[in-house]
Formats: sequence, structure tokens, C-alpha cells
Amino acid sequence: MQAGKPILYSYFRSSCSWRVRIALALKGIDHEIMPIHLTKDGGQQFSEEFQALNPMKQVPALKIDGITIGQSLAIIEYLEETRPTPPLLPQDPKKRASVRMISDLIAAGIQPLQNLSVLKEVGQENQLPWAQKAIISGFDALERILQSTAGKYCVGDQVSMADLCLAPQVANAERFKVDLTPYPTISRINKTLLALEAFRVSHPCRQPDTPAELRA
Repeated sequence: MQAGKPILYSYFRSSCSWRVRIALALKGIDHEIMPIHLTKDGGQQFSEEFQALNPMKQVPALKIDGITIGQSLAIIEYLEETRPTPPLLPQDPKKRASVRMISDLIAAGIQPLQNLSVLKEVGQENQLPWAQKAIISGFDALERILQSTAGKYCVGDQVSMADLCLAPQVANAERFKVDLTPYPTISRINKTLLALEAFRVSHPCRQPDTPAELRA
């Protein structure tokens, strides 16, 4: 086992980093945050030092138990397997499949299409409509799915990995000025989640690298 606290390499506004911050908070895992600024100095994720940690040059990365893990869902699944309380995956295989389906829909089907690296490629004037189109397409599907899986949260009445993906993606939608009126289930769940302590302390407005003007 690694000596000392786990270290999360994070950027305050990164929705993928926020997913992991929520998991660490929910599971009560004491850790340090090492901010990696995605636009400063040409992007600190491109430094040789960070590339040695994560060759994909992306946040988050988590140093824990003597290993370094990239990719937010892989990190969350590792935390779930090594520190299973409170659980973020249901015991029931069908519900567990729903949690993974929703998590993947967001983490693979929406967020990468409106990620910083993609937006840089489409040109300044196209960034907002591109991001809106990606989020709206995904939310159209997600709203329909949640109507059959949701209870208080995304899948039933227990916070799961799916919820850790939902709240950060809604924040992205708001940042890109997406009208959330057509998504009452998404909006209701998000409002419930943001009232929870783990979602509050991990919020982008309360991070060590949050700029003063964006702090809560």
C-alpha cells in the first residue's frame, strides 16, 4: 500500500474530475488535490511530468495504493471494489447494468463530444452550437431512459455511479446555455443531488484551484 494520502490530479471545471471528487467525498476517503490547469501554460496536462502519470494527457488521475489510475469510471470502479462503503453500484445485476449504461452514455456519448480538446478543433465561432448539439442529443436519450430507471436518483433511490456522472454533465449543459426545460427528470434528480454534502464539497466552485470570481 502507498504511504500517505491518495493524490487526485484534478481541474476545478473538469466534469470527469468532479465525478471522482464526489466518489472520494461519498466514501470518506481523505486525499490531496493536485490542480492541473488545462489552459494555463499551454495546458499543464501536456507537461512531461504529467504525461508520465497519464499518457492520455487528461484529468483526472488518481495516485492510490501504489498505483496511478486514469479515466474517471475506472477510478470509481476501483474505489468501489477496494472501499465498497457506501456502495455506488447496486447489488441487483439489472440495476447495476442500468447504472453502467447511464454512466457510459454520459462519459462516452456526451462529454467527449463537448470536451475542451474537441472544441478547440471546431473553431471559436462553432464551439457553442457544437457543444449544445452534443448535449441536447444525449439528453434527449437520457431523459427517456431515466423515466424508466429513476426513483429519487438515476437508478432507484440510492446514489450510484450514474448520479456521479449526471450532476457534472448538467453543469456543463448550463455552462453551454442548454435549455433544460425539456428534461424534467434530469433537472429534478440534479437538484436533489446538489443538495447532498458530497456533491457540495466537490463542486467546481469550492476547489483549491477555483478562480476567485467563480468561488461560491
